[in-house]
Amino acid sequence: MPQHKNVPIPTTKVADASYRVGTLSYTARGLYGVLFWMLLGDFCLQIMEQLPTSLVPLQLRWAEASAALIGFLTGSLPAMLGILLNPFIGVQSDRHRGPLGRRRPFLLWSTPLVVVALLGLGFADPIATLLSGLFPTGAGVNSLKIGWMGACMVVFVVANTYIMQVYQFLFVDVIPAKVMGKFVGCYRAVGALGAFVFHRYLFGYAKSDIAAIYTLAALLYAVSFLLLVWKVKEGEYPPPPDRSTEGKLAVFKSYFRDCFGHKIYWTTYSLSLFFWSALVPFGTFLVFFGTQPGGSATGYAPTIGLSLTEFGHIKGWCSLVGVPVFFLVGPLVDRYHPLRIAMTGLFLSAVTFLACFFMVQDVASLNFWLIVNAASQAVYMGSYLAILPRLLPRAKYGQFFTANQIFGFSGVVLAPVLCGWLIETFRDYRLVFVWCAACAGMSLVMCVLLYRQWRALGGEAAYTPPNQNA
Repeated sequence: MPQHKNVPIPTTKVADASYRVGTLSYTARGLYGVLFWMLLGDFCLQIMEQLPTSLVPLQLRWAEASAALIGFLTGSLPAMLGILLNPFIGVQSDRHRGPLGRRRPFLLWSTPLVVVALLGLGFADPIATLLSGLFPTGAGVNSLKIGWMGACMVVFVVANTYIMQVYQFLFVDVIPAKVMGKFVGCYRAVGALGAFVFHRYLFGYAKSDIAAIYTLAALLYAVSFLLLVWKVKEGEYPPPPDRSTEGKLAVFKSYFRDCFGHKIYWTTYSLSLFFWSALVPFGTFLVFFGTQPGGSATGYAPTIGLSLTEFGHIKGWCSLVGVPVFFLVGPLVDRYHPLRIAMTGLFLSAVTFLACFFMVQDVASLNFWLIVNAASQAVYMGSYLAILPRLLPRAKYGQFFTANQIFGFSGVVLAPVLCGWLIETFRDYRLVFVWCAACAGMSLVMCVLLYRQWRALGGEAAYTPPNQNA
């Protein structure tokens, strides 16, 4: 495949600037074009990603599902499937060669499955009613709805795991390292705008127009990702190592020898484990603390009692406040290193989670502390994706990235169920803040250890990823 070059415009100094990554080279205009399509895809992707995290828990609660079951279907199940799929996806994508490169084919193949699964979730109510008439098994409509949604979630998670993993591998292959921090800042900011649009303009209609919301979001996502596959070009890659004579057991051993052969990788992965253990239960159970859970949530401690529309507005502002934070964090990441910025974000996140537990008493305090917490999380999230390209070997980035995901998903398998059990035992949704504060605190400990190990291996001047030539 020829190098991806854009015709320079010699009239400005900026246009003559050259940006390189692998065999790709861009002028400033060419780089802006790639960034536009990547960020447009991210905007629509983030709207789509809100559906399983924000709407599915509500749909399950309306079907009388327990908190533990909601945590399993929306947190643990995706994580379990991710643990099984991620190592395979990383190696498969790293080794694939084709006319579209090694990343974009997986985006192209997975998109239709995601759309079908989302439509299945959106139309779960009429489908469950139809099934109860066609197959009178004695199960109630709610039970059929929960079963149908569980099946749709399996299809969605399998296809979306490919998309989310490979999309992030594509960053490293098409975005020059010297602007990675700024790109991640823009990526997070645009994603936050997508989440704002969803919560501000769509979430409030979840009860009355849920099928329309799913349909709109799925179509936006499909169009944007098909455009991304068409417009963003990959460069040339060296041929993958010849493993034709190795058995599956040898490949399996090689994967674990490469990815777990040095303590700095264990610490990197543990950072993900603890923060994801905070992030997923927070997204799953916060809506029940902010609104009126209903269903089987009788006998619980009082919640704030907002309507879905009111809560959606607060969540929208939480997403929007991240936008300027992400734009500010991007240049700081490039200048001071993402690990330093991440430690600051994790400290602020842990403190503000605790503040939410102690200080939130009404709508005004909920609004204030959630916004402060969202800004704190944005400091960490704006630096996190820039950490991995700095620490992991580039030649096998997908392989090492998915090893990191194994740890993250391992925490997510247990965290939603354990947090749900904690909430059900004490009958208080406020305890989600305590859970998240503890997990964010452990993430901070891992980040400090990681920073010290990075310094010991050469730091800014001389760090080289261990096992990068394994």
